[in-house]
Amino acid sequence: MSVIQFGKKQKGYESRRAKYGYIFVLPWVLGLLIFYFYPLLSSIFYSLTDFNGMRMTAFVGLDNYRNLFDDNVFWLSIKNTLFYAALVVPIGIIFGVSVALLINIHSKAQGIYRVIAFLPTLVPIVASAIIWQWLLNSQFGLVNNILYDIGVQNPPPWFGNANWAKPAMALIAQWGIGTTILTYLAGLQDIPVQYYEAATIDGAGVFRRFWSITLPLLTPVIFFNLVMSIIAACQQFVLPMMISPDGNPANTMMFYAMFLYRNAFSYLKMGYANAMAWMMFVVIMALTAIIYGTSSRWVHYLGE
Repeated sequence: MSVIQFGKKQKGYESRRAKYGYIFVLPWVLGLLIFYFYPLLSSIFYSLTDFNGMRMTAFVGLDNYRNLFDDNVFWLSIKNTLFYAALVVPIGIIFGVSVALLINIHSKAQGIYRVIAFLPTLVPIVASAIIWQWLLNSQFGLVNNILYDIGVQNPPPWFGNANWAKPAMALIAQWGIGTTILTYLAGLQDIPVQYYEAATIDGAGVFRRFWSITLPLLTPVIFFNLVMSIIAACQQFVLPMMISPDGNPANTMMFYAMFLYRNAFSYLKMGYANAMAWMMFVVIMALTAIIYGTSSRWVHYLGE
């Protein structure tokens, strides 16, 4: 066989391989176009219209976005969501790192501790909301009964008071951070033991080793969980919706995603809801960009 014939045969073989490759990847590409890009582009378009979910009555341009800034409930939902995020994100980081440090202690029961920490994440969020709504009931809840038994005469009213509702939500959110704890545990176990041995020889105590070795080398995992926690907090929907569908007391439980849902499916203001969704996207992207921009100052990678 000549070199020219071999080259033609090789090109034909590669052409058939490429064709089959395109055929196999086609379902994924179609799914991406139909279920991602089309909804994305249509959402942008409908945010500029008066759309009720069935038909578009008018093209209103940027009116939906302008009306958002005149909507008092819109601003209240932003305030509630940001306040909740400011509570739940730092608490989640501190609690997650603390539990991971405890689980990381070498013990024969270490595997059992990991399972116990992860188990709550297997409970559906709807079931968790119902359970905690009962536990934190101000009249007959188990938590307040325990507080009464230990001498607290005026336990918190939890969901019955505007000042306690969001802290109660932040408390419930810590129930399902088992996955986060395991990521912190993986980060802890990725730190070389030699660093601790050298620090111990130099006379560093437990706190000093944590502050100078553990915490800096855990910052990449903290950075990842910080971004993911902020995104999840800004999109919190199921928990407040199950506990207080109307947003009470005093609209303190009216989170941004709940208000978006209400506009879309209760008021059938789909165009307005799409505008809210894009406003949320812009805010989340801005917060993420700020975190990424500052990460070089506090995130330390192994080997740098």
